Order: sequence, then structure tokens, then C-alpha cells
Amino acid sequence: MLQKQRFKYESLLENSRQSSFAMKVFVTGATGFLGGAIIKDLLSEAYEVKALVRQSSKVLPLVVEQVVVGDLANLKLSDSGSLSRNLTGIEVVVHTAARVHIMNDDAFDPLAEFRKVNRDATLVLARLAAQSGVKRFVFLSSIKVNGEITRPDNPFTPDDEYIPNEPYGLSKYEAEQGLLALAKETGMEVVIIRPPLIYGPGVGGNFLSMIKWMTRPVPLPFGAIYNKRSLVALDNLVSFISLCVDRKKSLKAVNQVLLISDGQDVSTSQLLKKVRQALNCHSNSVMKALLVPFPVNILMFIARVIGKGDMANRLFGSLQVDSSKIRDLLGWQPVVTMDEQLEKISKE
Repeated sequence: MLQKQRFKYESLLENSRQSSFAMKVFVTGATGFLGGAIIKDLLSEAYEVKALVRQSSKVLPLVVEQVVVGDLANLKLSDSGSLSRNLTGIEVVVHTAARVHIMNDDAFDPLAEFRKVNRDATLVLARLAAQSGVKRFVFLSSIKVNGEITRPDNPFTPDDEYIPNEPYGLSKYEAEQGLLALAKETGMEVVIIRPPLIYGPGVGGNFLSMIKWMTRPVPLPFGAIYNKRSLVALDNLVSFISLCVDRKKSLKAVNQVLLISDGQDVSTSQLLKKVRQALNCHSNSVMKALLVPFPVNILMFIARVIGKGDMANRLFGSLQVDSSKIRDLLGWQPVVTMDEQLEKISKE
């Protein structure tokens, strides 16, 4: 199977090299959940791809040229000559690498650590890209720039004026501001995308934990949660990023902040039921996880007592995203439904 994939990617790359118009794309976070999916999609469209990696990886297709830079936290303008050379000839950079949100961060100064990667390294990379003639910089930010919780039916919008106070969201916000300033200074196009929770094949973190919950033959007290949460399927996000990589098709995305979601908000109870249904469709074992109605205020109290308040906010609070801008501005539509993406996950 792996040999077939490599042959396919090598054939696509050879075809692209035969054309003088083959576009070159530079992807960071290449071995991650999102970065890897983006690279597969770009290769399927016959783009030439370079990947920024911490260390050489066997995970990436052989046709992808790897640029090893070590820890992004140490990236400096003063010692980045090699990276500058690798950015020459690149038309679009897709920057997904980040220090991600950590539930129980034990860093002495979390904000400083987030800033090193999410703000400082991003702005160094973007300036090098501009100096090297890159035309567009696509930045994967986070909906946390808008905040943590919304009131029901009062979704976040791209025009919200808000400065986050938690370290991860603030570091992304500061990176956004720096990128928009750099765009004005240099003329390099910037596209900022703020996704909510991303789910799809290979997902980890809290979403993977939720899947594991549904495979256990125990009752779960999550049957009466009536919040509303926006999510984005991996396939949908990759589809939108691909659109933004194509500069001709996404002219109106230039220097815009764009929010994306599936356009289908669900409660935690509904999401758990959908996960259970998808798992039941593709499992030989009998799933016995039972969702039991239980007062949310009591669950919230218990969670806060045991120090799980942040997790409780994600489980019981609402977080809705208004993604109408990308539909109106760029004509983008989701390529998969939530049920279709969950089915893909269940087949892993």
C-alpha cells in the first residue's frame, strides 16, 4: 500500500516538474495531524512541496523535500540563511506548526513558551518568506483568539474585537497582528484561518479520549447537555486551505481573518451519540456506552472541585463559529458532513 502511494506521489511530482508552471508550496508542521493531511492533498493536486521539519522524518512521502530546522522556538533571523535559500522559488507558505494548547501546562512561564513558537517563530518565518519573494503566507491560527465560550446563538465572528487573556490564544493573536503589519510593510499576502476543534482520521487529544469513552461498557453522565459547539472536519479544513493556496481562486482572501466550521453545530450529547453510532457501524464488538441524563450544574461543580474546570467548559459550554464569511466571500462549501467524517474515523 505504501509503495503504491509513493508511486502515485512520484508520478504526480514528475508530471508537475515537466511543467514550468508547477507551483511550489512550503508546509510547516508537516508531520502533524493537519500538516500531513495538507501535504497529501497538495501532492494529489500535483504541487511541488517542501516541508519544514524538526528532524528528518520517514513519515513523509519521498517526493517531499524536507527542510530540517530543529526546534522552532530557536528560530532567529540572524542564523536562518539556509531556510531563506529553501524559501526561494516558493509561492505559498502554509504555516501549521505551533505550540499547541496544553490542559495542564507545567512550564514556568507558559505565555513566554507559547510566544517563542506561536508568535516569534511565526514572524521570523514570515519575514524570511517575504524577503525570499513568497507571494502568500497562510497562517493557521485558532478560534481561541475569539475566546473560549459563546452565548447560545451568539457565535464568534471574524470582526469580533477581543484580546484573549489565556497564553495560547494571546500568542496566536499577537502572531496575527504581526502578520497583518508585515503584509502592509512588504506586500506579501496574508491569509489567517481560525479553526475550532479539528477532527478526522488520526485525531488525538480530547477528541480521541471521547472516542475511547464511547467504547467502554459504562454509563456516562452526559445525556442531557444542551450546549452548541462548532467543529471542523479535517477534510473540510484541508479543502479550504487548498482553496487559499490557489491564489487565483481566492483573491478575496488576501489579508483577511477567516473563521471556518462544518456549519453544523451540535451539543456534546449529540456529538457523543454520533460518535457511538459511527463506531457501532464499523465494529464487531458490542458498544455498551450509555449516555445518562444528569444535571449539568452538578457536573460543573464536581469538575471544578477536582480541578477540571477547563475540561468542563469544553464539555458543557457553547462555542459557536459564524463561518458565513468564507462562503459569501470565496464560495467555499464543506466537502463532507460530520457523520461522513466520523465514519472515516471509525474505520481506522
